[in-house]
Amino acid sequence: MAEDSALVAEQLRHTLDLVQAELDALRQQAEHDRLILDLRVASLERSRDDHETRIRSIQDGVTSFKVWSSLANGGSGLVSLAALLRTLGLG
Repeated sequence: MAEDSALVAEQLRHTLDLVQAELDALRQQAEHDRLILDLRVASLERSRDDHETRIRSIQDGVTSFKVWSSLANGGSGLVSLAALLRTLGLG
């Protein structure tokens, strides 16, 4: 009877060791997965920030182009008006 109790106790200790080892492995895998996900999120955030910077840069370029285009068109209109007035003898 004592031998049976000792055998059962040893089997329970062995089972407990196996469960503990599996739990440790799961914890390590969860930590690894968390680190990988943190890296992926950081990479996506950097990519998003770079994308926003590029969009702002392009928007600034378009705005600048529109201003210069408007100024050029306005100047061209003034030159045309001056030529018209000169042609009509008013200028």
